[in-house]
Amino acid sequence: MEKFSQSLRVPTLLMNRLYTKAAFFIVAGLFLILTKSASGAPTTLELNEAFGVPIFADEFLWDDNAQDVAARLEWPEESRTSIDSSFRKYPDARELLLGCRPYSLALHAEEEKPARLSIIFANKGDSVDSNQSSTRARNTQILDYKKSIQNDKKKLTEMLTKLFGEPLADRFGQGRETRESVKRWDWNGHAFLLASPRDEYVALRVMTTGSADAGGKSRIPDSVIREAVANRIEKKANGDVVLKDMPMVNQGPKGYCVPATWERVMRYMGVPADMYTLAMAGGTQAGGGSSIDAISIGASQSVIHAGRRIESPAMKIDALSVSRFIDRGLPIMWAMFSSDDFNNAVNSRIQARKNMTDVTEWKKVLAAARKEVRKFRPQRDSAHVCMIIGYNKQTGEIAISDSWGAAFAERWITPEEAAAVSQTSTHTVINF
Repeated sequence: MEKFSQSLRVPTLLMNRLYTKAAFFIVAGLFLILTKSASGAPTTLELNEAFGVPIFADEFLWDDNAQDVAARLEWPEESRTSIDSSFRKYPDARELLLGCRPYSLALHAEEEKPARLSIIFANKGDSVDSNQSSTRARNTQILDYKKSIQNDKKKLTEMLTKLFGEPLADRFGQGRETRESVKRWDWNGHAFLLASPRDEYVALRVMTTGSADAGGKSRIPDSVIREAVANRIEKKANGDVVLKDMPMVNQGPKGYCVPATWERVMRYMGVPADMYTLAMAGGTQAGGGSSIDAISIGASQSVIHAGRRIESPAMKIDALSVSRFIDRGLPIMWAMFSSDDFNNAVNSRIQARKNMTDVTEWKKVLAAARKEVRKFRPQRDSAHVCMIIGYNKQTGEIAISDSWGAAFAERWITPEEAAAVSQTSTHTVINF
């Protein structure tokens, strides 16, 4: 019996030692897991604290309501169409994000859900005063923004690496001139892409990992976009024919009318676009000032990849001529001089036109406006690009849209006013 008991004691001791060892590894494993969780993926609270704004309500941004996100961020609505919306804020110098000063904060949404965030830090547009008359002061601003780009790039890389670990190298965007080399961090279905093209801008874009994997490439079939565009032609009882569902892009205080207008038209035609990358592609000057031809060339690859094409038809700016494009749902990009005389004349009629019910009486108002055109004074420093989005053959008016916010989304002018401020007879259209 004693021998039997002794034989039992040996395996029992062995089993106890095995259990102890197993318990040690289990505890050690749990410790490693907990340590990795604590030092690895950040919580939403930690992210919001690092960013300095409450971007995340939970660990998944993409199923939130876009308006709720914009409300907690306090970013005002910029644009709303039947399929998408955007919210944008141009913050002052006191506001910081990830420890750096942002110049443009934008949330883009599709079908009421967030699709991406675009945060622009130091850049050649917003960081330089386009109205600066002193050459010396302007040159100082140019040197300062270039230094700021390097500083912001370094600090943002350090902050994001501290949050998410080492980044991966990636590429984003369509077309050689608008494609960016980026540093990428992923977290819970969110991709954080940091781009910093030399002397251009520092941009942090947040999107779904699926969108980042696609590299910004998108191609909507011609049949789909044709149908969508055809449904955007709105004919009103007063004779107005206007393109609706036109996205707004507020260029802000910088001289980015050309890239902002191109972004609006490209997005309207189903081509992904961003005014900052378009400004890079077109060689826009510090503070603003773009070559239409250069941006057209820079944007051409993106347009072609999306299955569209760029045309430059010669035409008059009158109701009959523009109707050939508006009746097909195509907006026209128009280069003109946005002089004070022109804007004062056009703005003075906005409210009265909204209340217009009698076309005959309105024609009398327009007859007086046509006579005032001879008083316009040329302002060659007011070069501008806007869109033509409508016409009225009864009154002879043309509808234009400027990239200055919702208040300038639709204004009506006479052909005489158009002729007085037009830069050229050649205009730009993105076609199927």
